[in-house]
Amino acid sequence: MSRRRAMVLGAAAAAAALALPLAPASAAGASYVALGDSYSSGTGTRDYIADGTSCLRSVAAYPSLIASAKGYALNFRACSGARVADVANSQLGALSASTAYVSISVGGNDAGFADVLTECAKPAWMSNCTGAVDGARSFIRSTLPARLDTLYARIRSAAPNAKVTVVGYPRIFNGEDCNAFTWFSPTEESRLNATADLINSVTSQRASAAGFSFADPTSRFVGHAVCDDAEWINGLSNPIVESYHPKKSGHASGYTPTVSPYLTGSTVTVTAAVRRQARASEQRLAEQQRGYAALDASIRAETVRVPDLHSPEALAAARRAGVDVDDRRSVDAADRRYSARQADRLSARGDG
Repeated sequence: MSRRRAMVLGAAAAAAALALPLAPASAAGASYVALGDSYSSGTGTRDYIADGTSCLRSVAAYPSLIASAKGYALNFRACSGARVADVANSQLGALSASTAYVSISVGGNDAGFADVLTECAKPAWMSNCTGAVDGARSFIRSTLPARLDTLYARIRSAAPNAKVTVVGYPRIFNGEDCNAFTWFSPTEESRLNATADLINSVTSQRASAAGFSFADPTSRFVGHAVCDDAEWINGLSNPIVESYHPKKSGHASGYTPTVSPYLTGSTVTVTAAVRRQARASEQRLAEQQRGYAALDASIRAETVRVPDLHSPEALAAARRAGVDVDDRRSVDAADRRYSARQADRLSARGDG
């Protein structure tokens, strides 16, 4: 080949290469699909991708941080409010034989965590926290395992070559309630934490049976619960949807080092460079997820509600308990009395 011909061909090849769109760095690596609910989407970080949905996905959430640190090609399907059926019906289409990594957190919405928290946040004289927690525990033991087994089998079928990591939930409480408009007692907080432990235990067992890994965030969040000095989880918040979900610090320092060893083989440290890379992926992720907006529209958000002391039900309960709902001292004094009785009853049945 003449030197002139080689130069012409080289110039043509260079021109062709320049004409091709450059793929984002995060789209060049191994395929990673993040499935699940609000604890994976990043609800609580107060910083969401504008993808035309109400899924509350955040580049500050652990799937984005891990993908950005390792150059994985993330398909961010996790969506606030998702239940097992929602994952099965609207998220599994992102999986394929080429999917290398999958993470998923799901089950809390099926067990009605938001409704349980709403009930237990009320003053004890107007709530049935014991019944709400008992109902959630019964569901987790009796119904959730089969749902998870079916879902995990479908994930394996859709992504036969993927390494799948199931992700658990942290304990939310530290034994005190520092929020002005909630009335969680120490006993209630202990039982709610034990319920998180229970769903982790059941989920871990089903994940193991499916051949999946289980990433348990419990120990990472010790000392960082609601009302701790270094709080990684929101308490009752405004807007309300942020309540009882991990903050940015919870994803960066709690979830990312918990989940990353299973997905990458090493512990990811969230640096300023990782955060910048995650932020740089935001537009790509937004455009990607807009393509799924119709599917995501079917998912109903699960949100804790602020106790309403002036509802007809609350006013009726207040009359029975002799409480003046407009007098905070009366409300709190009655709450302490009823909470003590509740603790005694649970202790008597061996369930403190």
